[in-house]
Amino acid sequence: MQECVLITGGAQGIGLACALYFAEKGWSVFIADINENACISASDRVRGSAFAVTDVADEDSVRSAVEKCSGRFGRIDALINNAGIASPYAAPLDKLSLEHWNRIISVNLTGAFLMTKHCVPFLRKNCGSVINMASTRALQSEKNSESYAASKGGLLAFTHAAAVSLGPEIRVNSISPGWINVSGWDTTEADHAQHPAGRVGKGEDIASLAYYLASKEAEFITGQNFTADGGMTVKMIYED
Repeated sequence: MQECVLITGGAQGIGLACALYFAEKGWSVFIADINENACISASDRVRGSAFAVTDVADEDSVRSAVEKCSGRFGRIDALINNAGIASPYAAPLDKLSLEHWNRIISVNLTGAFLMTKHCVPFLRKNCGSVINMASTRALQSEKNSESYAASKGGLLAFTHAAAVSLGPEIRVNSISPGWINVSGWDTTEADHAQHPAGRVGKGEDIASLAYYLASKEAEFITGQNFTADGGMTVKMIYED
């Protein structure tokens, strides 16, 4: 029976890049995404995949998605907690609404907790792996990004805590992407040149790292965060 990965937010962006990559490597892929049209489109592109329209902030929705995945493929070997509200910017802190704060935290952080919680029994059977998609914004910030930064910083803490709690049967790691162009944005030579690696990131850069972390070759790696940002977070930047 083929190994199976469940990817939240797997119908778009980095999640879709992961879905395509794992499918190419022969894994069964289950996509959990809130956007039904994107799910349908992604399932047409990802060989042999299945999907469930899922709100990761709702426990009943999460439970249903996990049941559908295990029922369709008979196992879950890896969980990629990628679903999130991607926009990092919000109102100034003194005007930030509690509603906005709670929605960002519930999707970006609580969603990872709920998915992990309900996948644990299946992951434990196969010595599986959890990969949480954090962000370099968990480590550095621009103005007016408190809710997003807090949600991604929380994912880093959740990662090492869950690694200790769920080991040795289940490994838990996180990836902190930098600028990954998965939306076809126009990029300039200056955009690429500012990265020590010489270019803006691609979806495949993150997907290949996620695949490694899910593989048996990474069985000694758990509780870690891997920054994949072309070197930007180690670069000193001063205004002229």
